[in-house]
Amino acid sequence: MNGLMMDYPLTIDTVMRRAETFFGGKEIVTRMPDKSFHRYNYRACMARAKKLAVALQKLGIKPGDAVGTLCWNHYRHFEAYFAIPVFGAVLHTLNLRLHAEDLIYIANDADDKAVIVDESLLPLLETFRGHIGAKDFIVITSSGKAPAGMHDYETLLSQANEADFEYLAFDENTAAATCYTSGTTGKPKGVLYSHRSMVLHSLAASLGDVLDVREADCVLPVVPMFHANAWGLPYAAAMAGPKLVFPGPHLDAASLLEDFEQEGVTVTAGVPTIWLGLLQTLDKDPKKYNVSKLRKLVVGGSAVPKSMIQSFQERHGLSILQAWGMTELSPLGTIAGLPSDLAHASADEQYEYRAKQGRPAPLVEIRSRGDNGLVPWDGQSMGELEVRGPWIASAYFNRPDAADRFTDDGWFKTGDIVTIDAIGCVKIQDRSKDLVKSGGEWISSVDLENLLMGHPDIAEAAVIAVPHPRWDERPLACVVRKAGSTVTAADLKAYLEPLVAKFWIPDGFEFIDEVPKTSVGKFKKMELRERFANYTFNS
Repeated sequence: MNGLMMDYPLTIDTVMRRAETFFGGKEIVTRMPDKSFHRYNYRACMARAKKLAVALQKLGIKPGDAVGTLCWNHYRHFEAYFAIPVFGAVLHTLNLRLHAEDLIYIANDADDKAVIVDESLLPLLETFRGHIGAKDFIVITSSGKAPAGMHDYETLLSQANEADFEYLAFDENTAAATCYTSGTTGKPKGVLYSHRSMVLHSLAASLGDVLDVREADCVLPVVPMFHANAWGLPYAAAMAGPKLVFPGPHLDAASLLEDFEQEGVTVTAGVPTIWLGLLQTLDKDPKKYNVSKLRKLVVGGSAVPKSMIQSFQERHGLSILQAWGMTELSPLGTIAGLPSDLAHASADEQYEYRAKQGRPAPLVEIRSRGDNGLVPWDGQSMGELEVRGPWIASAYFNRPDAADRFTDDGWFKTGDIVTIDAIGCVKIQDRSKDLVKSGGEWISSVDLENLLMGHPDIAEAAVIAVPHPRWDERPLACVVRKAGSTVTAADLKAYLEPLVAKFWIPDGFEFIDEVPKTSVGKFKKMELRERFANYTFNS
């Protein structure tokens, strides 16, 4: 017997209508390229999004067509987040930090029919425009004049009539957006999100024990809108109705701190490298900025060192909330909000928990698989994390060759090696390709990196496996000293001795100027492995 409930499609137009109906007067603020501020509200935003939808259809964009965006975080990009999928087209965010060759591959693989681009990014567009199939280029200009052969964004909107817009009925499983993985190994892979998955992801993100986005908040997503849909925050904000602030291209610590103070930001989100710069700026002059309204800094993209969580909390009263996810997860997977069981635990126990990746968000299921099958949730046994849920990819777009990332019974293999404890808290030990296997024993490069970055003289640290004639592999630590530091390898070995097993201590330390990073701020260990491929230990 079926239940007697309405067949109500979970489509993005429902989020759009909610935002303009209930939160129409709430402010949306953007830091413009010249550092001035643009202000309007959700009602004006959705009216313009409807005009953009009409304009795109007049250009010949049809349901199912992909429209690329090559933009920073700003209000017009936010308009495109709704205008494109709301009539059945597919939003395709292009990563502006990728090499032209990668952008050519991605734009052609997605079959972008048009591209919306920031004026400041036209030089990047020109490096690949002639090699992709898109016919229409819409430029967000400051002058109102687009280059020859291109369209001006504001002119297109001025020529469109909002009254011509109509909400279309379509299946909730219709594709809404696509993002591509970073492609650190092999070609980037496309992940095709549905309307249903995006609505459910937004609903879960807003829950109190997840990202906890509230109507009374002021949300500033530092994480780029071209990376995993800014972790779903734009749609979650439109659903919950907080004031929304976009930083534009100004992601330096001083600009962000100014935004936080001036706009009263309460929730923000970004990768650890962003917050490391913020911490250093606050440490230099703790009284310069008033960030007392910030109740949560969501951090993801890579593991957050316990020392960073502790430093923000104890020196500046700011709370780090660690989240874990992947492009394939839309991207939300787990969240390390402190459970009530630990409310009265010692501060150190609480920091230890918060430095893990946490428990899965509602509707996300997890398990871990080792060489001999599923491993127990004992906090010790390591295995590859597998996940499933309504906003997790079931396949890659146009990539049947990548079917091995999915199990026969429908789970996604993340490639992360984890332990899971008795309460379901995940701790990532490493990416499968980054674990160090020394003499038959596993060493977590992530744990070593986080410990090294807890040293007062170390700014960054990346640990890689290097071949060893006796032990198969040994860890090599590539570290970046803080300015003025003269810390030595012997100092760092002595620092690690009481913290880890003896065989974990790296045999080699290389002091480098900077750890190479991917387009989304993650450590790019592949470059370090290539650089030190012929490394020889002294002993």
